Amino acid sequence: MSVKRRTLVLEKLIDALDTDLDLSWQDLANCRGADADLFFPERGASTRRAKTICRECTVRTSCLEFAIVNSEKFGIWGGLSERERRKIRRQRQIAAQRSAKAS
Repeated sequence: MSVKRRTLVLEKLIDALDTDLDLSWQDLANCRGADADLFFPERGASTRRAKTICRECTVRTSCLEFAIVNSEKFGIWGGLSERERRKIRRQRQIAAQRSAKAS
């Protein structure tokens, strides 16, 4: 993982810790103690091993939700890449706009 990416990730985590977010799910994560490079691969590198670890994680949903809500730009969170999470955010935005128009 590049120094810039690592710095951005650490800044995001510090920001999260400065809020009232419940991050206790992290203590139960399968990735705890795993090589961070698996979850923050260089562009073009495989994400297969990280996604395999996430697939069997009991806190996958909490992890994914954290990344979506906080617009996490790097890494595998909840078993999904940034591109996959961006798609979910767009779908949620569209659904919210439709719901607002229907009200």
